[in-house]
Amino acid sequence: DENDGGIGVCGWILTALSWILVLATMPFSFCVCFKVVQEYERAVIFRLGRLLQGGSRGPGIFFILPCIESYSKVDLRTSVFDVPPQEVLTKDSVTVSVDAVVYYRVSNATVSVANVENAHHSTRLLAQTTLRNMLGTKNLHEILGDRESISSDMQGVLDDATENWGIKVERVEIKDVRLPVQLQRAMAAEAEAAREARAKVIAAEGEQKASRALKEAAEVISLSPAALQLRYLQTLNTISAEKNSTIIFPLPIDFLQHFFNNKE
Repeated sequence: DENDGGIGVCGWILTALSWILVLATMPFSFCVCFKVVQEYERAVIFRLGRLLQGGSRGPGIFFILPCIESYSKVDLRTSVFDVPPQEVLTKDSVTVSVDAVVYYRVSNATVSVANVENAHHSTRLLAQTTLRNMLGTKNLHEILGDRESISSDMQGVLDDATENWGIKVERVEIKDVRLPVQLQRAMAAEAEAAREARAKVIAAEGEQKASRALKEAAEVISLSPAALQLRYLQTLNTISAEKNSTIIFPLPIDFLQHFFNNKE
């Protein structure tokens, strides 16, 4: 900020004439000289093209001199910028379309007016280029799996770049990553093949475990002939409990064993 001593003799003469005009046209001049800014706004005042000492004014009422002073209102509320979809070529040569959301606010009203022509427009353009540059150094699997890390890195880069513009980048979020249709089909086919392979392995492991269990059960039953008879009766009980059209003719195993003995 520059003080009022740098306006020169001509500036002091114009300032005196402005005060004379205000005093001569009172109270009508008060309608022009007194301005009000809201709680979330600040006013940056220029006198003869130079910033007034003390920085921005507000919130509330403030006074400006007619003809020689002008002011700019700056909104301090958080702004949301929806970054349009950006076509990005990843590190592994895959073209993806990525869009994001940037939350930022003006942290220094005076700097945002004096150091950059349009702080909001400049921040939005920088967000688009930063998104393309950062994603161009990442592989596809990193973009799909490390969104939070990429968002945090992008926020840090934007915050450092916009600090001299009086802008504070509060948050960056990647909304969506759209892949080409051919790549989506290839990834879907790969995932389906991987699932089928895992299903076959699981089924084979189940068959192996079942065969081992049947082998152990057969060994246990072979040690006791009565166990086979009990298992036979249990199977008959299970089948008869179900409400179906199955017809069962129980036949004692001992009766069959008698015929086997006669053949021998």
